[in-house]
Amino acid sequence: QVQLVESGGGLVQPGGSLRLSCAASGSIFKLNAMGWYRQAPGKQRELVATITSVGSTTYADSVKGRFTISRDNAKNTVFLQMNTLKPEDTAVYVCNADIIIQLSDYDLRYLEVWGQGTLVTVSS
Repeated sequence: QVQLVESGGGLVQPGGSLRLSCAASGSIFKLNAMGWYRQAPGKQRELVATITSVGSTTYADSVKGRFTISRDNAKNTVFLQMNTLKPEDTAVYVCNADIIIQLSDYDLRYLEVWGQGTLVTVSS
């Protein structure tokens, strides 16, 4: 019923910038917190950044000062601006959203939705 569509991944040189986008679509009753995760080869999935419905943000220590998460509530879209990229930022980046859907007048359902993932490669 709800999908997340990501875009913006690609190959960049160290020190470069990239902007990821993720738009939620479908029968959404309420879109709550959204976030970005990443997973690199040989490493566990890492929470990169989160943003609440009113704009409060959190960041992993490894990206503080370099990455910025934001959202456009009118478009149900979350962004991740990635600056001063490092080779260790190379990973598959996946967006996530906490969503409430309405199945009926008496049935609201809390749903966690994941995007398809987009590859970010930082290399010279």
